[in-house]
Amino acid sequence: MDRPYTAPDPIAPSLFSPGEPPAWEELNSDSPSPLLLVCDHASNRVPLKLGHLGLDLNVFGLHVAYDIGCEKLTRLLSEKFNATALLAHYSRLVIDLNRHPGDGSSIPEVSDSIEIPGNRALTPEQIRQRESALFWPYHNRIEQIMGRICGRGQTPILCSIHSFTPVFRGFQRPWHIGVLWDRDHRLSTPLLESLNATGQYCVGDNEPYHARNPVGYTMDVHGEKNGYPHLLLEIRQDLIGHDDGVAEWAGIIHTHLRQVLARVTLP
Repeated sequence: MDRPYTAPDPIAPSLFSPGEPPAWEELNSDSPSPLLLVCDHASNRVPLKLGHLGLDLNVFGLHVAYDIGCEKLTRLLSEKFNATALLAHYSRLVIDLNRHPGDGSSIPEVSDSIEIPGNRALTPEQIRQRESALFWPYHNRIEQIMGRICGRGQTPILCSIHSFTPVFRGFQRPWHIGVLWDRDHRLSTPLLESLNATGQYCVGDNEPYHARNPVGYTMDVHGEKNGYPHLLLEIRQDLIGHDDGVAEWAGIIHTHLRQVLARVTLP
């Protein structure tokens, strides 16, 4: 397995206060399935030491802070597929787990025109503290779970769950769900065909974002570079911003992805 990972800095001061949860939560660890579900932007939590990053608390209900609906959706998909899932415990505004460290959007000073005072002019030590506490533990855990799957003689299958806003810069996005992929189309092509065949959904092929020149870290590093089948699903957040919608889309995704996984031939 390609190993681009870095161990947490043992001398970095702790980002967490007593009683705060760790960087990630793992579900269904004993699953025999090769499928791993990950949710990079599951939570809008901020460590107490960072004092809400200087933001009004209302900001943490917006998409800039987390992927609305995705935590519940990932939990339900983990149950339906009997698959292991990994949920990030802290907001993308603290550090974005789906951006390469050092990228300008990794710890954004501005997100969707919202200035983030607590991210301004961070020192190298402050950046390393966030990477050490949140970024590397999460991605190292993904690697460990994949290693566990490989150890059973299976090929890991990675599925990343995200949501997107219905309107972006005045454009009403028509897609119900987007399937994002780069070079590996083993899962994306049959899933797109299956969803489109129903005639019920507006399905985006690399929409609302384009994955062929990805800025994303999770699929690029854990999927593409390791040669494991993978895809990223984007669900429009107004469709999963309530429990009924979560249940409906968990059922839709399970129905179609289960059929694809049953047909795909893996080494």
